[in-house]
Amino acid sequence: MWSIIQAAGWPIWPLIFASIIALSLIFERMWSLRQNIVAPPGMVDRVLAEYKQGGVTHELLAKTARQGPLGRVLAAGLANVKSPRAVMREAIEEVGRIVSHDLARFLTTLGTIAAMSPLLGLFGTVVGMIEIFGSQTAAGSNPILLAHGISVALYNTALGLIVAIPSMIFYRHFRAKVDDLIIEMEQQAIKLVELAHGERR
Repeated sequence: MWSIIQAAGWPIWPLIFASIIALSLIFERMWSLRQNIVAPPGMVDRVLAEYKQGGVTHELLAKTARQGPLGRVLAAGLANVKSPRAVMREAIEEVGRIVSHDLARFLTTLGTIAAMSPLLGLFGTVVGMIEIFGSQTAAGSNPILLAHGISVALYNTALGLIVAIPSMIFYRHFRAKVDDLIIEMEQQAIKLVELAHGERR
């Protein structure tokens, strides 16, 4: 591995740094965007059952808010359950916007890495080409410098694509996952509003 890094030259270090960040973000988002963490199934029914038994209490609101992003949305609705339906929905929407922003955290960085990595690889390719042309002298070309320039050009191009392709795949995957989770939370929040106001059974 070290021999490849040496052959690729100094332009490969930004790509290695970008790959480490991308890998960290991918694992972090895979952990944070799990369905049972963001919007556990059956949460609305459990929260409503507790609400009907003891009403809205500080303990119920705190317990609900601790149960992830959907819990925060439902807690905002429960805190305004005695208000008119429009007020309750407005409170849910305000918290929902914050939760949506939190779910999309780091995705911009991952998308930037996906877009930037091929350019960093291209930069390494240009550096390698400069070294290739720099190896040409009046007496002929220096085979060692020529080989090094080719290594720099090819390794950086390859690593740029190796970093960019998975980063783009996971960026698209996580973006779609966030959209699905937001829709799921919206449906659960609407269900809470309608059940709390007796508009749905």
